[in-house]
Parts: sequence; structure tokens; C-alpha cells
Amino acid sequence: MARHGIVPIELELTGGTAYTLFAPGWREGNAEWQALLGAGEDVYLFDSPGELLAFLESGAAHDFTAHPQWRRFAEGLPGTAVVEGRDRHDLVGLPDVLCGPPDLAHVRKADGILSIARSIGAICALAKTNRMFATNSVLAATAAGPDQFHGGGREQWSAIGRVILANWDGVVDEIDALHGAAPEVDPAAAEDAAARLTAAGEEIERRRAEEARRREAEKGDAEPAGDPYDATVWSRAGIDPVKISIAGRNLYTLRCYLDRRPVFLGRMGEIHTFANGRTLVRWLLEHDDHDLAVTATWSEIITAANAGELELTVHADNEYSFAGLAEDIAAGPAKVDPAQLGRAYELLADAADWAGDDAVNEVLAGNQQLQWFLNHILDPSSNDEPVPPYEEEAAGWRRLEKGLTDRFTTKI
Repeated sequence: MARHGIVPIELELTGGTAYTLFAPGWREGNAEWQALLGAGEDVYLFDSPGELLAFLESGAAHDFTAHPQWRRFAEGLPGTAVVEGRDRHDLVGLPDVLCGPPDLAHVRKADGILSIARSIGAICALAKTNRMFATNSVLAATAAGPDQFHGGGREQWSAIGRVILANWDGVVDEIDALHGAAPEVDPAAAEDAAARLTAAGEEIERRRAEEARRREAEKGDAEPAGDPYDATVWSRAGIDPVKISIAGRNLYTLRCYLDRRPVFLGRMGEIHTFANGRTLVRWLLEHDDHDLAVTATWSEIITAANAGELELTVHADNEYSFAGLAEDIAAGPAKVDPAQLGRAYELLADAADWAGDDAVNEVLAGNQQLQWFLNHILDPSSNDEPVPPYEEEAAGWRRLEKGLTDRFTTKI
């Protein structure tokens, strides 16, 4: 289910499994808030998802009725109370997660646990939890993803493990102590609610499966019987012209993939860009000081250029338009074309991957709202839904665009 600004969560604690609602963040005026389900100083942790749903449907008073998205969330029950996989946080198991390698699965799981613990500590003023995060900045490294821990960054993964080994028992104990404030729920109502939650979860999975089948069918229908691009020297060499529409300009460059890693026409993180194809081809004949020159098939491109047979042909899959994206993001998710955003993000990620830097990850790590926005648009299974207004998301996207154009030899 979409987040709607309110997320049902599952917490695995020493005293057992707990269920509650979490509001990741919303704005009131100039202030940003986050909260857990409760009333006043009390936080409500329920022993089962059925108890949580039964309480929410009982009409009992709680603070979330003041949340700007509460009505929307309540109207979606029981489906909105189904806990998604990414919102199941095994706090007790974090040390075991950190014993594993810093791959995508382990880093993502660790980041989810650390993120929810940090939020709970801030919401509930938990002294040990807040002290651990305040004095160990390395705990924020998981937000940048597994690339953060490659090479020399592997030591950071070990450093996180050492911090957790020394502090985590106290953190879990503080969160565990929040148990006991939740109102009692009628057992029969909880049992009925549990059955309806199960049915709602099955319906969600059925709809997702149908959507996945529909997308696969559309993808198959869209595949052309014969693509003229396949007959070009570019296709044979596996080196593709790329068209980038950004900041009112159309620019061209080249890119290939070696062992699934992008390689651009450029060197040392600088991408050679040109206003038209003829200029690009002439430049190729006069320069070989770039990363593509060492590829096995580059000679095929140069042979065609020397023979006067090389024309810049851009396949539709290699056209990237950033036109209006920042403005659309500022207007909200409904205004954004998912295909355009997905392709633009692909180019941003490819450029950063080739350059070997963390430019994209650094922007996203410092702008969680933009992360949620991108997840909501690009990941059909995501339950990250951004909350308006969207100025921060748009500002973050503009920083990503600026980071890309700063790599170009064509100055914008």
C-alpha cells in the first residue's frame, strides 16, 4: 500500500513483536514532525496487527487524528494497515545483519532498522538511543546504499558493527520499555480484524501480480519486429550515441557498457558533449584520449568515420529528457511522467557510476524527501509516498541535474 504519510510498522523486540503506526514526516508551517501512534506522552505498541486494526476502527481517541493524511488513511482500512515487508524491522536481529556482507540486502535492512530506531528515539526522547546516534555519525552511512562500503569504505561497515555491539542492547531495552501503554482491545474484535487484514493483504498481492503481468504484456507488445538501429555500426560495436535534452539544450555523447558498467565518451569524470552529430564525429577523428578508445570495438567506429560512413543515429532507448522535470516534481507526483523520470535517473546514476563518485548518493542521503519521491514514482511496490509541499524534492532534483551538467564539456 502507499504510505499516505502514515505507515503501519512491525518491530521485533526482546519482549516480542509489536505493531503500531509511524508518520515518517509531515510539515506544519515551517516545522517538520514525525510521530508514533499514541496519545499525549504515551506510545501505543500492540501485540498483534489485529489488535492495532481493531483499535483504529474502534473510534478511540489518539493523536493521529490530527495528522493531515489521517482521513485518507482511515478510509483505506483495512488495506492501509497491512504491514509491508520493508516496514518489518527486526531490531533484535540487527547484530546478525551486520555480520553479513555489505551487499544491497544487508545494507537496506540495516538502514531500515537504524532509521526507525533513530526516529523512535527522537519521538520518545530516549536518552541512550539519541546519544548513540548523536555521537556516532558513521551510523548514517547506510543511507547512501551499498556503494558506500565498497573498497576502503568496507571499514565503515565494521565500524557500524562495533557501535552496535557496544550500544544496541540499551537501545532495544529503551524501545521495549514503551510497551504497556496501549489500550486493551476486545479479543473478538482483534480476531475479526486479523482475518480481514489477511484478506486485504492477499488482495494487495493479487493486484500487484496483475499489474506485473499487464506491464510484461505491454512490454512485449511494444517490442518492434525489426529495429533498423540493429543494422548500424553503433549497434554492432555496442557503443551507443546518447541524446540529452537538458536546460534548453540538446547535447550528444557516446556510452557503452562493459561488464554491465557504463563507460562514457570522456575521461576522469568529464563527459564530452556536442551540439550535433557532425561535430561529434569530427572530434572522434582527432582525439583518442578518452575511455572509449580502449574498448575492443572502438576501431569499428573509427573505421566507419574515416570512410565517411559514420552518422550519429540515436536509438529511442538512449534519449534522455530532463525538460520540465524539476517543475513537475514541485507540482507533485501526479504531474510527473514515470518513464521520463526513470530514464533521467538512469542517466544520472550511470554518470556517477562511471565517474566513480558518490554525487548522486550524497544528494539523496541529504534529502530523504527526494528519496521517498523517487521510490514512490519508480518502484511500483514502494510504500513511500511523499507529503506536500514538494519544494525540497524539486530543489534536490535540480542539484542532481546541476551535478550532471557540471560533468559536461559543453558548459550550461
